[in-house]
Amino acid sequence: MSNSLVGQRLAQVRERLTASARRCERDPASITLIAVSKTRPAEEVRAAFEAGQHAFGENYLQEALPKMEALADLPLEWHYIGRIQSNKTRDIAARFHWVHALASLKHARRLSQQRPGELPPLNLCIQVNISGEASKGGVSPDQAGELAAEVARLPNLRLRGLMTMPPAGSSKGEQHRIFAALRQLKEQINTELGLALDSLSMGMSGDMETAICEGATMVRIGTAIFGPREPKQ
Repeated sequence: MSNSLVGQRLAQVRERLTASARRCERDPASITLIAVSKTRPAEEVRAAFEAGQHAFGENYLQEALPKMEALADLPLEWHYIGRIQSNKTRDIAARFHWVHALASLKHARRLSQQRPGELPPLNLCIQVNISGEASKGGVSPDQAGELAAEVARLPNLRLRGLMTMPPAGSSKGEQHRIFAALRQLKEQINTELGLALDSLSMGMSGDMETAICEGATMVRIGTAIFGPREPKQ
């Protein structure tokens, strides 16, 4: 994709985000746009930065690390949005600002231990499998509070909120139900555990508007910015 087209698509997504927020009587500035740059070359990320984008999401560590090196001259905010593997936690802890798919206390402990002391705490979202799909990662809603309580006590981490994804091809009504359930779960955890979770990572290219109306504070947009993903190398 040409660099100019990246900028055009990014502007269109920002317009969608702003319009959706205003329809739902929300401040567009309260919603962070994460450009999901998995499988995309560093040049396209640079083009998005030059068009005003600062937060980028990556799923694959082996792809993200060389991209980070190539873009080290830019003040980018990196979000790890893929499944966590134990043998990858050291690099995730050292190189990312946010992790969106935490689903186990074991991984949280490793991230806590491996976060370099000179860096600020690593921001975390717990992935919740609201729909109960076997193919999706994440904890069940019933397990989320227990995991949140344990993670909130770990040093070098800052538990910020929850993340989810509705099933592919789900209806708008089902999307609303799933996103509303995540928002309600965050409120429940805050009330019952005395936490101050402030983030809901939900909404992608096809369901961004629904997620924003249900309270998303971060939307993860790939295809609408960069076009169809390229095959993973």
